[in-house]
Amino acid sequence: MSGSKSSSDPELKVEDVEKIDHVASPVPDAHYDPRFVKKTLRMIDLRLIPIMGLLYAIALVDRTNMGIARTAGMEKDLQLYIGERYSIASMIYFVPYVLFQIPGNIMLRVLGARWHLTICVAGWGAAQLGMGFVTNWGQLCVCRVLLGIFEAGFFPALVYIITTWYKRHEVQKRLAVFYIVSIVIGGFSPVLAYCMTLLAGRHGLNGWEWIFIIEGCITIGLGVLAFLFAADFPETSKFVTEAQRKMILDRIEADRKDSVPDPPTLKKVIAVLIDPISWSFGLMFLATTMPAYAVGFFITPILLSMGWSVSEALLLSAPPAGAAMISTFAFAWLADKTKKRAPWLAVQNLICITGLMITGYTNTSGTRYFGLFLVNMGASGCVPGVLAYQANNITSHSKRAITTAITIAMGGIGGIFATTVWRQKDFPRQALHLFPGALFTYPTSFRYIPGIWATMACQFMMLILLGVNTYVFTRRNRLRRENKCGPLENTEGFFYTI
Repeated sequence: MSGSKSSSDPELKVEDVEKIDHVASPVPDAHYDPRFVKKTLRMIDLRLIPIMGLLYAIALVDRTNMGIARTAGMEKDLQLYIGERYSIASMIYFVPYVLFQIPGNIMLRVLGARWHLTICVAGWGAAQLGMGFVTNWGQLCVCRVLLGIFEAGFFPALVYIITTWYKRHEVQKRLAVFYIVSIVIGGFSPVLAYCMTLLAGRHGLNGWEWIFIIEGCITIGLGVLAFLFAADFPETSKFVTEAQRKMILDRIEADRKDSVPDPPTLKKVIAVLIDPISWSFGLMFLATTMPAYAVGFFITPILLSMGWSVSEALLLSAPPAGAAMISTFAFAWLADKTKKRAPWLAVQNLICITGLMITGYTNTSGTRYFGLFLVNMGASGCVPGVLAYQANNITSHSKRAITTAITIAMGGIGGIFATTVWRQKDFPRQALHLFPGALFTYPTSFRYIPGIWATMACQFMMLILLGVNTYVFTRRNRLRRENKCGPLENTEGFFYTI
C-alpha cells in the first residue's frame, strides 16, 4: 500500500494549472485502466452512499420530528403551549450538538468509522426511544440533550469520510445523492408519522408516543447495520483490494496531496480556529441550515395556518421534498460539471429568498404553499453545496476534520437560530379540536413574519460571504500563477475552487 505519489509522475507546472485551473493533476488516472477506475468508484459509491444516506436520513427525521409529534398530541399532553416550552425543547438539542462537534471528529480517528458511527446511531436511537416515555417537559428536554450529544459526532464524520475517498470535483454529486436520500425519507416521514398516530390508544400510549418509540427502535436497528456495513477510511477499509486502495490514494494525492493522514495537533487546531475562511464556511452553513431547520420544525404549523386539517398538513409536507430532491441533484451536477461552487450557491440563495417572500406576503394558500417548494429547493441544495465548497478549498486530514466540525457546528447554531426566531408568540391560537390528538388549529392570518425575515437575512449574509470568498480565492489563485506567493494551503499545485 502506498499513499504517496509515484516518483514517475511528472511534476505539475504553473502554466498547466492555468489551463485546468481547478484540478491539481489528471496524470494518475492515466496510469490506470479507465474501466478499473470506473468500476472501483462505482463499487465505493454503492458501499458508501446508500448506507450513509439512510443513516443521515434517520438522523434528520429523529431531530426534526418534534413538529409532527406536537401536532399529534404532544403539545397538549406535555403542556408545550406554555410560554416558549416548544421552542426551548427544540433548541436545546443544538447546544450539545454544537459543543461536541470537534471532539467527535477527533474520536472518529481514535475509534475508527464503524465503531464511531455505531455508538452515535445506537446512542441517539436510545434517546429517541426514551422520548416516547416522557411524562413532562423537563424529561423531554433531557432526552433532547442526549440526542444532541450522540448526533454531534455523526454528520461531520459522514462528510469527512466521504470526502476522503474522492477527488475534489467528484464530491458534490456524492454528497448530494446521500443528502437526497435524507430529503426523500425526511419528506415522507410526516406521512409515515401520520400512520403511526393511528396507533393512538394502543397499550395506553398516545399517537405522538408511538412516533418516538417506533422511530427509536428503527434507529437502534440501523446502529447494528452501521457496524456491519459502514465503510472506513481509504487507507484502512477492508472492502477494497490493495490495487484499488493504491489507485484511490494516488488519485487523492494528485488532486490535493493529502492521501496520507496527518495527526491533529494543538498548533493545527489553533491555526484553523484563527483562519477567517474556516468561519466563513461555517457561517454559510448556518445560513443554509436555518431555512432547512425552519421548514423541518415548522412546516406542519405553517400548513395548518393555511387552513388545512392536521391530516392534510401532514400529507402536504411531502411534495416540497420531492421538488428539493430534483433541484439538489441538478445543482450538484452543474457544480461538478462546471467545477464552480459559489455561483450555483448564490442562485439557490436567491430561490430561497423568493420562496420566503411568497410564503410570507401572498394571500392565497396555493401561492404560499408554492413558496414552501422554493424555500425547500433553495435551502436543500445548498447543504451539499456548502460542504463541497468547504471540502474543495482545504487540504490535509487534520484541517479537513477540524474545518468540517466547525462548519457543521455552525449549522447547529443555525438550528438554534431557527427554533428561537420562529417564535411561539408569532402565531395566535384558537382552541378548536380538530381530531382527538390535536388541541389547536391556526388562523390563516398567521405567517411567522419575524422568522421569515431572519431567515432571509441569513441568505443575504451568505451572498455577501460568497462574494468576499470569491474575491479572496480569485486573487490568491492569480498571485500563485504569477509566482508572487508560495503554494496555496501549503500544497504545491493546489488552487482554490471558486
